[in-house]
Amino acid sequence: MPSMPSCMSVSRSAYRSCNAMAPRQILLSPASVRMFSSEGAKAGAKESVSERNSRYLIYIASVVVGTVGFSYAAVPAYKIFCQATGFGGEVKRVKDANAEDVLSKLKPVEGSRQIRITFNADTSDTMPWKFKPLQREVRVVPGETALAFFKASNPTDKTITGVSTYNVIPLKAGVYFNKIQCFCFEEQRLKAKEDVNMPVFFFLDPEFLKDPHMKNVDHITLSYTFFKTNSTEDDEIDAEE
Repeated sequence: MPSMPSCMSVSRSAYRSCNAMAPRQILLSPASVRMFSSEGAKAGAKESVSERNSRYLIYIASVVVGTVGFSYAAVPAYKIFCQATGFGGEVKRVKDANAEDVLSKLKPVEGSRQIRITFNADTSDTMPWKFKPLQREVRVVPGETALAFFKASNPTDKTITGVSTYNVIPLKAGVYFNKIQCFCFEEQRLKAKEDVNMPVFFFLDPEFLKDPHMKNVDHITLSYTFFKTNSTEDDEIDAEE
């Protein structure tokens, strides 16, 4: 299987094609996107202070979640908590009904500085899936759409259903991070030995540039964590096969 492009920019027509399919089925060919970054090749570069801080904040957030006994049953409460407190970065989700209108008015801000978006993927202790981002980073300007992919694989002999949560670091940037399409807070079922590429279609609100608190923000990390659910349907699916 050919490797996925490191990062991509998509058109409105490409988005309509994406939105017509279920999230688990979205597999865009390299011909339908434009590659605009290859910085992932610099993986050996030393981490900056801000990068280390971002990594530590993600770790701390994970510890906080773990100390309250996080389980699948807690995901709805976590979603409400994030929306109410901004803990997860308070990412905005563009409603499907408004997506076309939003995209038609969205334009990259010419002459703007590029913002580096890095991706992180984790699983809970009880989730046996393998989960990773298919690109290390992308670079965008506010108002520019980008499409990133994460890959989940079920190496076991049983069907497993999972659900993911997210974090955005720094938290204050989350209000300008808009996701048009993503897989967070939605159940994803993988049969034995099955894998899937899951898209995240997003953009930074141009208002990001007008906020003085964002003046020194040049790096944002989007992190997902998958948790195993207790779905009884998984056993029923395995019994039928």
